[in-house]
Amino acid sequence: MKNSPIVLDGNRVAAEIKEGLAPRIAKLAAKGIVPCLATILVGDDPASATYVRMKGNACKRLGLRSIRVDLPSATTTEELIAAIRELNSDPAVHGILLQHPVPKQIDERAAFDAIAMEKDVDGVTTQGFAQTAFGFAAFPSCTPAAIMAILAYYKLPVAGKHAVVIGRSPILGKPVSAMLLNQDATVTTCHSKTEGLPAFVRLADIVVAAVGKPNFVQGDWIKPGAVVLDAGYNPGNIGDVDYEACLPEASAITPVPAGVGPVTIAMLLKHTVDAAEQGGQS
Repeated sequence: MKNSPIVLDGNRVAAEIKEGLAPRIAKLAAKGIVPCLATILVGDDPASATYVRMKGNACKRLGLRSIRVDLPSATTTEELIAAIRELNSDPAVHGILLQHPVPKQIDERAAFDAIAMEKDVDGVTTQGFAQTAFGFAAFPSCTPAAIMAILAYYKLPVAGKHAVVIGRSPILGKPVSAMLLNQDATVTTCHSKTEGLPAFVRLADIVVAAVGKPNFVQGDWIKPGAVVLDAGYNPGNIGDVDYEACLPEASAITPVPAGVGPVTIAMLLKHTVDAAEQGGQS
């Protein structure tokens, strides 16, 4: 008889991470330090505004301070970088998050790279990516870090396993591929130009879906017993994985919502607290 798959509960993982932060936040408060996350939102994209609000609320619940910087849609790259530099130079700000995507006229990479390394709590800078690839990043990208935290929490083996990552963005697909490789997985990174994608996925012991297309990964792509991690979030609370179709095949699977998402926010809070502790030592 086939065992029931484990539903990987992101809320449980996030709660444990936050529980571990509470005494550290109290210790900082005793020194007069309140960890502070500054979030920059350019334009009025409703989904981005929702994400920023969620992150602000998460900070508040945990006793962190959050600053929201709203910039108009017509903001130039130069104006955005000036706003980032102002936050870089503010000692009360420990972490900076630039909500993406940004409007098309902005050079997003230049803006990300303007964030000071010690405040890059979302792991978006080029240097931060390099540190992640080498395995010593203080602040790896939050969603990849969340995926690794879920695997660790549920004690799901990574070493020696074949992981297939669908997606190659510089803040999700590429860094999670590097992090899995650093934990001794054999990694295949696939993307929109991969020919015969289902055949690659069928070889995977671990599947990471980060492609940005609703219900993209089909049930008959999943090798029986594979671990499926859905990093997608599409309108209507739909992930990149066809959950109902993949559930019977998987040994463990993240739902959407309440899977990778809550852990991503918990990692962002953790990195902000880490940055405040480092700043408090300097």
